This record gives sequence, structure tokens and C-alpha cells, in this order.
Amino acid sequence: MFGFLIGAAALGYAGYAAYSPRSQLYGRTYLGAGRGSRQLALTYDDGPNDPHTLRLLEVLARHGVRATFFMIGRFVAEKPEIAREVARAGHVIGNHTFNHPNLIFCSARRVRSELEQCRKVLTDTVGEHSALWRPPFGARLPHVLGVGRKLGLEPVMWTVSSNDWKIYTADGIERRVAGRVRGGDIILMHDGSHVRMGADRARTVEATDRLIRRFKGKGYEFVTVAEMMRSVVGLRSPVVG
Repeated sequence: MFGFLIGAAALGYAGYAAYSPRSQLYGRTYLGAGRGSRQLALTYDDGPNDPHTLRLLEVLARHGVRATFFMIGRFVAEKPEIAREVARAGHVIGNHTFNHPNLIFCSARRVRSELEQCRKVLTDTVGEHSALWRPPFGARLPHVLGVGRKLGLEPVMWTVSSNDWKIYTADGIERRVAGRVRGGDIILMHDGSHVRMGADRARTVEATDRLIRRFKGKGYEFVTVAEMMRSVVGLRSPVVG
């Protein structure tokens, strides 16, 4: 019985580690500058999304902030002009696969196809872009991270989740993020939805404005993930294209 309980606990932890953004059990992922840093990196998943990605760009431009966008390839193909606007504004663009599947349940061949298809459409649309990538749902196993590294991609997770996909007010999103920031954080938000184009992210746009005002007022600096990486001696952010 004791052996069974140990096995069940180990299995439970293995499953938890496949989704936990901070876990390094299945391979190294980038988790920010570390506590004590005065840098924060805003990251947005699941775009480009019409019209909220463009509205988000307006907010970021108003504050002089650059962010990191992990884009879904099929949406880039659908709305290439929005992806190009993100690039023209100086934001960092990363790979979030072509179709946004849960990669834990994909073969290594499928993982490679998802990443390569997304990389191709990004290159065709915006040209040179970062080699940063984020697994959908944060889900990864050794073969998932292994394929990414063979393609020269750097996996990026997060330390603060806004939960903006299920919190339905800008005030609620702001409170959640503000209560978890400790410095050096990568903040996960969403400018789109993996389910469909046109998802309503107005509350995320508003919460972004509030968070920038709040943390700039406290002396924090907003940077891209690539800039955060470069601030660490010996660590560079690769590019592809």
C-alpha cells in the first residue's frame, strides 16, 4: 500500500510539473530576471486578434512600453496586417505554434510541424523575429522541449498569470497581477483566444493601461522578454527569420 501511495504521488507530481509554469522537471525554461529586479515583462498570447491587438498597441504606445507577443500561426495567416503592425511598433514576436494544440498529447513529429509552420508564417509575414516560444497551456514534456531546442527556439514561461481568460473585469485582472508581482516577473496576458478570432479582450486592454500606470509609478521598468534576457550576463535572446 505504501508503495502504491508513493507511486500515485510521483505520478501526480509528474502531471503537475507538465503544466506548472515554474517547474523545471522536464527541462529548462526561461522564468524572468528573478526577485529583486525592477524589470517587468508583459507578454500576450493567442493573437493577433481583431480588433483588440490593435487597441492594445495604442495603450502600449501611449506609455512608451514594448511587450512580447506569442502568436498563433493560423491567426497570423488570417490577419497578417495586424502582425505587421505589432512588429512595426517594435514589440517582440514569438512562436505559439500554428494551431495551439496541447503538445503533451502530440508526437515529436507533430510538435516539430506546429513550430515550423508557425515560424514559416511569421517569417513570411514580419521577416526576422525572435526565437522565443511558449507552449500552449504551458504544457510540456521532455520531447516537447527537446524538439524546440533542436529548432533553436528558447522556451519562455511566466511567473505571474493574469487569469484574464476567466476574470471578467479589468479591476479584477489588475488586482490579481498587482498582488503577485515581486519584481523580475514575466506577466501572462492574452490579446486573443486560441478558440476563435475576435474574442473580446477589452478588459485586458484596460487592465494593461492600469498596470503600467501602477508599476511605473512604483519605479518599475517594462521591458520585452528579449531585453530581460540581455540584462542577465551571458544570456542572449536568439532570433530567426
